[in-house]
Amino acid sequence: MGVLDRISTALRSNVNALLDAAEDPEKTLEQAIRDMAEAIGQARGQAAEMIAQEKMVEADYLKNYRLAQEWERKAELAVTRGADDLAREALRRKIDFDRNAEMLSRQLAAQQEIVTKLKRDLTQLEVKYDEAIRNRDGLIARHRTAMAQQQVAKSVARLDMMDPGSELARMEDRIRGEEARTAAYAEVSETTLEKQFDALEADDDLNQQLADIKARVRGELPAPDPPRAEGQPKPASDSS
Repeated sequence: MGVLDRISTALRSNVNALLDAAEDPEKTLEQAIRDMAEAIGQARGQAAEMIAQEKMVEADYLKNYRLAQEWERKAELAVTRGADDLAREALRRKIDFDRNAEMLSRQLAAQQEIVTKLKRDLTQLEVKYDEAIRNRDGLIARHRTAMAQQQVAKSVARLDMMDPGSELARMEDRIRGEEARTAAYAEVSETTLEKQFDALEADDDLNQQLADIKARVRGELPAPDPPRAEGQPKPASDSS
């Protein structure tokens, strides 16, 4: 890329846009500043070279212009002396130097235009570079603030899209479900405990009946009375 192209690219670059598109704004800004500094250095060297060429072209132009004038005076002198042949030769030389001077004049104008544009672009780039140096920390801080504000705005937008009522309802349903499961676990535990006590009581009754049978077998207890219908009187005991 030529120096003028590099300067043009640097001048067109928007530092804020670079920061917005960069993953690491600080590194991007530092790189942009380095690129501008490099472009300035190259532009200064190129400008010096172009100015030197301009001076050389200008010197050649002035030389050919003076020689053309000199040969014109010689032609006039030859005419005054009646030496037309010498006058014609002097005019031929004058015409050659006039043509050279005209060509160099156009070249000089083009060279001056290039140098003028290069100086103008260089000045603008130096101003932009100085501005970037002065505002470097501020630009980075502004970019970080903007990114933080965008993040907050996105978070707020996501919250706005949510329905707080439905969220609370879902939470309430979940809590009610947890409460119901807790109550069910407690009920199951209580039922199990009651069954354990019932089993213990059943074992006690069974053991008592077994003990009674053993006592009757040993003659320690009388035989049990037969079952009676409801309302039937108890039979009298045998007194004999």
